[in-house]
Amino acid sequence: MKVLVTGATGFVGRHLVAALLARGCEVRAVARNAEPAQGMPWINHVEFVAADIHAAELNVVALTEGIDALAHLAWPGLPNYRALFHFEHNLMADYRFIKSAVEAGVSQVLVAGTCFEYGMQSGPLSESTEPRPSNPYGLAKHTLHLFLQSLQQEQPFTLQWARLFYLHGEGQNPNSLLAALDRAIDAGEASFNMSAGEQLRDFLAIETAASHLAAILHQRDFDGVINCASGHPVSARALVEQRLHERGATLALNLGHYPYPTHEPLAFWAVTERLQQLLGESP
Repeated sequence: MKVLVTGATGFVGRHLVAALLARGCEVRAVARNAEPAQGMPWINHVEFVAADIHAAELNVVALTEGIDALAHLAWPGLPNYRALFHFEHNLMADYRFIKSAVEAGVSQVLVAGTCFEYGMQSGPLSESTEPRPSNPYGLAKHTLHLFLQSLQQEQPFTLQWARLFYLHGEGQNPNSLLAALDRAIDAGEASFNMSAGEQLRDFLAIETAASHLAAILHQRDFDGVINCASGHPVSARALVEQRLHERGATLALNLGHYPYPTHEPLAFWAVTERLQQLLGESP
């Protein structure tokens, strides 16, 4: 199986490439800049292409030649979820690229969706929960999904829409919770500023998420939406305390220093029965 991975040097992409190689796949890895790719441990084991997939002059036919499946992860501008360019630019540029890939003969497409498609809905969220995006990023992703479903009616292909929840690990945004905590520990800080920490989220290690995405790609007859998450609600405070325990750190938590984010509900997590079924795991 030969997979084209866009956004290959990004947080998710770098780990998905590794997971696909571990499964014996051939990988054509695409990223805008070649320099970060040179530092990837897999660089000598993939066919790397430096390209901007949104560029009008991109030769999509050549880029997708011999490809069995497209894993589309590229999406510029994160984590600025409220920026209008998500639907003013990324939405249509992504649609044009994926449509061109399908027209070039790619019959299977996996796209990274987001838990923000569910919007401000609380509690356990399943794939059958109606999307109600409340920020530009979530709106753009949901609209892209609708566009691609319409495209399927005209140009049949398999569409695997993986809604990612809260991923953490090597390569994550340096301003994310655990990355900031690790910096504070490494710097020998006496305390760590955070929110009150009571918000419940669905956290998943990036290596596990990448393994799940690789497994979904290998289920070539699966078409539809799938939550890529742990299925277990964990408070932000518990996550931080777990990391402190793992690292043997005794740093004091300055709880309530930051207000809770306004772009997400206080408590939400994924229902993962579909994922478990696809992976052959018992609930």
